Amino acid sequence: MAILKLTKVAFQGVAAAVPENTVYNADFPYLKDKEKQFVISNIGINERRVAPKEMTTADLCEAAANRLLEELAWKKEEIAILVFISQTPDYLTPCTAGVLQHKLGLPHHCLAFDINLGCSAYPYGLSVVAGLLSQMQGSKALLLVGDKSSQLVGSQDKSTAMLFSDAGTATALEYQENAPPMWFELCSDGGGYQSLMVTGGGGRQFFSEESLKITDHGKGIIRNELNLIMKGLDVFKFALKRVPPSIRQLYKESGVSQEDIDYFVFHQANKLINKTLGKQLKIAPEKMPSTLARFGNSSSASIPLTLVDQLGKTLDKETNTLLFCGFGVGLSWGTAILEVANLPNIPLLELK
Repeated sequence: MAILKLTKVAFQGVAAAVPENTVYNADFPYLKDKEKQFVISNIGINERRVAPKEMTTADLCEAAANRLLEELAWKKEEIAILVFISQTPDYLTPCTAGVLQHKLGLPHHCLAFDINLGCSAYPYGLSVVAGLLSQMQGSKALLLVGDKSSQLVGSQDKSTAMLFSDAGTATALEYQENAPPMWFELCSDGGGYQSLMVTGGGGRQFFSEESLKITDHGKGIIRNELNLIMKGLDVFKFALKRVPPSIRQLYKESGVSQEDIDYFVFHQANKLINKTLGKQLKIAPEKMPSTLARFGNSSSASIPLTLVDQLGKTLDKETNTLLFCGFGVGLSWGTAILEVANLPNIPLLELK
């Protein structure tokens, strides 16, 4: 197992951006009303944000980063690291982080690279950036995390179409000698990669005209090879099997108890998964903020989006110990425990 204790890095702020365009699950045209209400009740998602064709994940992250830098009054020449995590980059090549380094006006000495991760992205990304930053005295970093999942989802596929939302986020981290430690447990099981995947358009299965052919797989699952496959039951079983032990292991390694945690910010998978995890771990519901009803499953962005939307007015007033847990595509999962204090309250950005 990958257990990390990282020091000398402070979590200084987070901002998030979503498209203004709102789509309501009650209007989903490919299910009868009774079945539609059953799905909405179980997944807990009433509405989602869907970006227009010309808006990318990078655009959402850029807006969040600019707002965050403005709020913190950071000098751009001090930023030494920019990491972009997404499954929907602007291009196959070059990396989107390099493009964003230029658009944000960051210095040429800024280390910039992409990571391809989805639901577990935030704990993984924090560990990567904090690990680098802890060796770079006097430096600052940006972690940009987001996905435009709407471009991966088949509009007629009832297994995915009512779940996913688009969002981009920016997190600011800074080298500080006396910063409290951050703890991480990071794991993966590639044997389950077929549970969440897009089969077409990559090196294994090149894009072709056949990739665009819509196929009816039965039971309301209609998609092409460029659309996301999700085996919902497999993902549900995976989350319940892997997440609780990961969290308990990090309690043991860090010496932080469940009672020490002020808020548990989980990946916003769906209501059934998160509610079941909360019951298994005996977490009080008021300590598990959720953005599912209004924003659905925003993939890699779901944890920082929830921080901004649900905890912004709380985290700017006092010191809090937070637990983050992301789990899904890969299959991969990661848990982080860290302390934050007096974060700026930056309202959610909505882009046209």
